Amino acid sequence: MNRLLLSAQLVERAAMRYTPAGLPALDIGLKHESELSEDGKPRKVSMQMRAVAIGEVTQALTAMALGEVALFAGFLTGARNGRGLIMHITQVDRQP
Repeated sequence: MNRLLLSAQLVERAAMRYTPAGLPALDIGLKHESELSEDGKPRKVSMQMRAVAIGEVTQALTAMALGEVALFAGFLTGARNGRGLIMHITQVDRQP
């Protein structure tokens, strides 16, 4: 199964573009910081990643302010250039 659930801050948002099929697509940057337990010891985690949203989910992302935190759900795939991974966002739950 390929499923990712990530609490993150929206730190970048490119201009809306459209796929050849006419679907809206939005490239964004996400930043996550937390403290987790690894082998019973606390570990600080800090990372940034690229993500893309296609279709209806783009509406929620365009309504978000940069710096806003939300819960992002989706899946991982290889980047088109073959370098690294990119998250495809399928759902956004904005934090109240």
